[in-house]
Amino acid sequence: MAWVYLTIAGVLEVAWAYAMKQSHGFTRFWPTAIMAVTMAGSFGLLALAMRSLPLGTAYTIWTGIGAVGAFIVGIMVLGEQASITRLVAAGLIVSGLVTMKLASPS
Repeated sequence: MAWVYLTIAGVLEVAWAYAMKQSHGFTRFWPTAIMAVTMAGSFGLLALAMRSLPLGTAYTIWTGIGAVGAFIVGIMVLGEQASITRLVAAGLIVSGLVTMKLASPS
């Protein structure tokens, strides 16, 4: 169940990052409120996952899901650049996440 919590926490991290961008520096109420709720959920689920997963594994996977997820949202929703260099970098992050998962004792 820890991996499920961790995956959902990572997805919520993407949601709060996107909401933070949409808040325009916390000047818009609803994006700011969504950011606060999804951030709390993300941290809460990360804490639950850390009950049984090693700190290094849980935190690395959580931030990796957030980083790659935000990268994808940036490209698909916000129209950010998808250069080959950025795509390779995201691929390297994903390969690191897979390696971390495979190396995890849980």
